[in-house]
Amino acid sequence: MRSVAFPVLIVVAASGALAADEAKPPTEIKAPFIEQFTDDWAERWTPSEATKKTPVGGETFSYVGKWEVEAPESGLVEGAQGLVAKTKAAHHAISAPFSTPVDFTKEPLVVQYEVKYQKGGNCGGGYLKLLEDGFQTSGKEFSDNTPWVVMFGPDLTCPGSKVIHFIFRHKNPVTGEVEEKHLKAPPKPSLNKDTNLYTLVVHPNNQTFEVQFNHDVQLSGSLLEDFTPPVNPPKEIDDPEDTKPADWVDTKRIPDPDAVKPSDWDEEEPYEIPDEDAEKPEGWLDDEPEEIPDPDAEKPEEWDDEEDGDWIAPTVANPKCLEAPGCGEWKRPTKANPAYKGKWYAPMIDNPAYIGEWAPRKIPNPGYFEDLEPVQSLSKIGGIGIELWTMTEDILFSNVYVGHSVEDALALAAETYDITHTAEAAASAKALDVDDDVVSFSEDPVTFVRGRVLNFVEIAKVDPVAAFKAMPETGIALAGAIFTLFGMIGVLFGLVGAQQKPVTKKTDAPTSDDKKKADSTPVAPAGGDKKDESGGARKRK
Repeated sequence: MRSVAFPVLIVVAASGALAADEAKPPTEIKAPFIEQFTDDWAERWTPSEATKKTPVGGETFSYVGKWEVEAPESGLVEGAQGLVAKTKAAHHAISAPFSTPVDFTKEPLVVQYEVKYQKGGNCGGGYLKLLEDGFQTSGKEFSDNTPWVVMFGPDLTCPGSKVIHFIFRHKNPVTGEVEEKHLKAPPKPSLNKDTNLYTLVVHPNNQTFEVQFNHDVQLSGSLLEDFTPPVNPPKEIDDPEDTKPADWVDTKRIPDPDAVKPSDWDEEEPYEIPDEDAEKPEGWLDDEPEEIPDPDAEKPEEWDDEEDGDWIAPTVANPKCLEAPGCGEWKRPTKANPAYKGKWYAPMIDNPAYIGEWAPRKIPNPGYFEDLEPVQSLSKIGGIGIELWTMTEDILFSNVYVGHSVEDALALAAETYDITHTAEAAASAKALDVDDDVVSFSEDPVTFVRGRVLNFVEIAKVDPVAAFKAMPETGIALAGAIFTLFGMIGVLFGLVGAQQKPVTKKTDAPTSDDKKKADSTPVAPAGGDKKDESGGARKRK
């Protein structure tokens, strides 16, 4: 019964999942910006062609890293694809404008996307930049100098520190200076080769934020309290013109000027002295060297004394010394000198002239302001960019959401990340038991199909519907095979059940047995009733 239950479960899951997922269409969720890197992605995204000056006065491209849209290397979710930074040890930059600038002064800002370090994390960024409104026509010039509003996402810095950045650029309304505000304590997640989901939510109504990693809140706080330097500068600052007076004494302790070195303090006594009680071990070979020329060594035939100099045999340990307690000149060992005291220093005392730590006087901060609603001061967002340097190639970005709805971001994650996560978790669990080499269909069709089916089954054990969403083509083929198998079984039972028992064919001509029976059977008179041979059974009429 159990052997039938799992195939039936797969078939039931197929009925609810195949129709909706056969074509794997893009999401129907709406937002100011959603990117799933469909086939028309190049109409929206522009690789940077920004240049920089060379030492000889020419120009060269700043960003030589290549971009491709392709399926993840794991291939666990059929139809999935993302934007991949392809080049190792290179600068990459690419951007896409928004059709309408995003204003989050009254509605929450929700940023969500997936990153997969397919080769593992070493040194490489995976963060996004939300670019200032006005960038829209400058995609080819996109560079590290392009103004941005928010930077968010993972960064694997050398030699291996892993953090999730959330940085915003805030403009001082007094001086006009724009300053980056960094998290005081950015989250430090554990990253691997799996797909990870990053979500940022900024609430303009109370100036708070949340940083989520794979649906879990890693950090939440206030834009006014949890960033450095703080949004609002201090009211007072040190006077840059103030200097410490020449007679200011800020040395807290000094050597005691009245202290005198004791008369018995000898600074010349060494730290160690020879141990006069030690005696040379019996059998010590004073005249034997510790090493001798190797008696088995021979001068190489190609050795030329005139060009190479006199040949000297390599040395080996003296075999006589291996049996004796020691060889060569015996030296008395040393021991700690009981009379050693070292250099004498006067003890420290409190400085009677000490005034205290000097600090410049405070003056009113000419750049002071108070912005209690920094979100309302941020620029509108006109586009999105990925600008990073990485030592790790094949970093995949997918399912980008920029909008105002936490619920819509969760719904998009349910359609994408949650399915991928289930598939990767099942594949990881399987990999602990079986470490199969990945092969293509052309290399080994049987192994390829077997691997796809086993992956599907492992995911289906966890969530059958998710298995069909992750691998619809495999699910369709497997469900079809199960339907075919059940159909063949039904036909087989039908054929067996349709077989009838042999029937003797009756003919009109009497046989020899009929004649004998007729002769021995009494005949009723004409018009009379026939005798009932069946013991009272009634005849059919």
